[in-house]
Amino acid sequence: MVYLIKHAKIVNEGKITEGDVLIEDHIIKEINSSISVKSSETKVIDAEGNYLIPGMIDDQVHFREPGLTHKETILTGSKAAVSGGITSFFEMPNTNPQTTTQEKFQEKIELAQKGSFANYAFMFGGTNDNLEEIKKIDPQTTPALKLFLGSSTGNMLVDDEKVLKEIFENSPIIISAHCEDEATIKANLDKAIEEFGEEIPIGQHPKIRSAEACYLSSSKAIKLAEETGARLHVFHLSTAKEMRLFNGKKKLENKKITAEVCVHHLWFSDEDYDEKGTLIKWNPAVKSAQDRQALLEALKNNKIDVIATDHAPHTLEEKQNTYTKAPSGGPLVQHALPALFEYYHQGVLSVEQIVEKTSHNPAKLFDVEKRGFIKEGYFADLVLVNLNSPWTVNQSNIFYKCGWSPFFGNTFKSRITHTFVNGHLVYNNFKFSEEMPGQPLKFDR
Repeated sequence: MVYLIKHAKIVNEGKITEGDVLIEDHIIKEINSSISVKSSETKVIDAEGNYLIPGMIDDQVHFREPGLTHKETILTGSKAAVSGGITSFFEMPNTNPQTTTQEKFQEKIELAQKGSFANYAFMFGGTNDNLEEIKKIDPQTTPALKLFLGSSTGNMLVDDEKVLKEIFENSPIIISAHCEDEATIKANLDKAIEEFGEEIPIGQHPKIRSAEACYLSSSKAIKLAEETGARLHVFHLSTAKEMRLFNGKKKLENKKITAEVCVHHLWFSDEDYDEKGTLIKWNPAVKSAQDRQALLEALKNNKIDVIATDHAPHTLEEKQNTYTKAPSGGPLVQHALPALFEYYHQGVLSVEQIVEKTSHNPAKLFDVEKRGFIKEGYFADLVLVNLNSPWTVNQSNIFYKCGWSPFFGNTFKSRITHTFVNGHLVYNNFKFSEEMPGQPLKFDR
């Protein structure tokens, strides 16, 4: 199929230009102020002056396959993702079984090849005892090595300092780390149990998984990266204190230590626990409004390089357990970009900044091949956004398999109207194509 998108505000590399984009054979064939129809096979889409952005590259999702498919699958997760303007995702290794061997890594790729609306890649998981498997990682097919330096499932907590240093010295690719200090969390949890018993209020979550727990672990990981020369990317920052650890003056291309923030840490604060309860229980915890403001400022001054979702769905039944039994995480891929565009309407972030942090920078940081930009010769992963088309999140328009959202009842001013993946129109105003054109991502290393 040949598509011609006309009358779009094209957002790319800090500029907005009005014009047309021709898509042919999966690729952006031409970008110009005006392009005429050259073939009867061309399908014309009038953007009507709406914004055309490169699809978001989400560097952190949990699509729960294999082993936890009652919560989500690659198919259902990628479907929700494209409806939210996410055209590529990196999926995490803490599935069942975990992606900690080359054999399990290949099995995940084969699962995705059976059907994904979005492009896909899978992070490899590090443990205390799989260094030899880590050394076998192919840098051209694996975006990063994921390390859990705080609580995780199974044996994925890496807490052996000797092994951790060896991993930092030997990883052939970027290390992406979940940083929370386990000893601090355990001590805080023991105190809470002593005070509250089994009825720990959800408002204690940011005190148990405290700012100090985050800072201790992040600072330790950064120090180790500096000592070993490892390339480190710190996931889902949540505190003002951690911002002092990052450099906003260097260009992204010159950084060896980079940072990510997730949408929920930019949106919610501890003031929301009374209303939302365990629905907004995440690790790291949503913290204070002051922390949230510091994260937004760090995003604008380039201490934080990437925005992601950490989409991690659980069923409502699971989430409605008591504090110690309710799992952490929630569904986010469908609503991340609409939530971010609310900050555009509030004058906090520009459209160009949103595109930089969700598309350009993930592509540059992970060396994603020919994606993340609107350029001739690049894959046509494109999203049309109407910034003035309000809609309210409710049960009837949720695409997550788990069937709920922490944004229930929110009215967003902006909506994703069209999503193209590899030149295929996969999503058009709440309707999906029968095609699932997602491809494995390649990394230009």
